[in-house]
Amino acid sequence: MPDFLDVLKQRRSIRKYRKEPVSLDVAKRIVETAIYAPSAHNAQPWRFVVLTDQAQKEALARVMAQVWLAELNRDRIPKKVVQNAIDNSIKRFTTAPLLVLCCLTMEDMDTYLDEERQRNERDLAVQSLAASIQNLLLAAHAEGLGACWYCAPAFCKTAVKQTLKIPDNVEPQALITLGYPVETMASTERHPLGKVVFLNWWGNPL
Repeated sequence: MPDFLDVLKQRRSIRKYRKEPVSLDVAKRIVETAIYAPSAHNAQPWRFVVLTDQAQKEALARVMAQVWLAELNRDRIPKKVVQNAIDNSIKRFTTAPLLVLCCLTMEDMDTYLDEERQRNERDLAVQSLAASIQNLLLAAHAEGLGACWYCAPAFCKTAVKQTLKIPDNVEPQALITLGYPVETMASTERHPLGKVVFLNWWGNPL
């Protein structure tokens, strides 16, 4: 098992995978780490759908592509560019051995009559789900898997919900592709701490 700090620093977004399937035991271990993330009020506003069935992956990929196709056409993107983008989208989600759909629910979050406070409460839920996804990505890396976080479901929530029979009170937010990598990604440059971290007040570099 890699050193934890190495796991944090070495994880990369991996988009190409071997055809080798990911076992359900490995999938369960990875998803289980997600539910140990911190959450506002310990409400645990995350829900996950693990997809291994090829027909389900195909159905999901194609319905998301249909929504995106309509959006690209409205934006008057050239047809050749549109077709290439749609084909690549379907390919990336249907060739990944494992998909994890990450969803949000406000079921156990606090409720306010004030609209601004309620919007803020939703922000807390979104942050909590994001923390759980990061746990999932780190666990995947520690297991020797590649993974990539896609936000596509956030743009076609209704279509995704209908395809996977997701209830009304659950909202698709992200889709993670997982598999054993066929590519290695070089370390990406990060901003120096002095640019993004400040001590005591804004503009005073740490």
